[in-house]
Amino acid sequence: MNNTQKTIIDYLNLVKDTIDKLDRSEIEKTIEAFMRVYEAGKTIYIFGNGGSAASATHAAGDFVKGASFGLEKRFRVISLVDNLPALMAIANDVSYDDIFVEQLKNFIQPGDLVIGISGSGNSANVVKAMEFAKSKGVQTVAFCGFKGGKIKAIADISVHSVALDMEVAEDIHMMVFNVIKKEVMRRLHSDNTSMGSTYDARVK
Repeated sequence: MNNTQKTIIDYLNLVKDTIDKLDRSEIEKTIEAFMRVYEAGKTIYIFGNGGSAASATHAAGDFVKGASFGLEKRFRVISLVDNLPALMAIANDVSYDDIFVEQLKNFIQPGDLVIGISGSGNSANVVKAMEFAKSKGVQTVAFCGFKGGKIKAIADISVHSVALDMEVAEDIHMMVFNVIKKEVMRRLHSDNTSMGSTYDARVK
């Protein structure tokens, strides 16, 4: 076995081992939280830095379109990483630690759901926003890795990737968002759900 093959095998084995160690009950709780917010017509806010920012936007997009397409009642999911002018203004004029909490102050309402994503669990801006949501009595979910960090201790629910590896944490977090999407679609859509005519034609 050469070094490249070893890297591939070691990484994939670590992902598989981390999946096996996931707390399925916390994923179930997160699904129920999504459904509660959906049924109440409330809003889900998702945010993170770097790769976790990409996951936040990806997940929000999946629920705005994929999980909602064809439904009269739709998911209200917002990624707080997507308003670049607001992010830069807050970072420049206040602090980078405040880029998410300052947005939540504009929008958050009772019954909403706040999801913070941080591989380390200790990103200061994610921690601050989670603490603010808790202070307002809003349910929180932590998507974390490594030892869970501060956000795991703050959150009502935690999706914890236990591997001490940032890339694996990012993989696990996006996988769990996909599981949540699959389950809410199973509950809300008929068996012949269309994802859009051009999508349907592409995947036939």
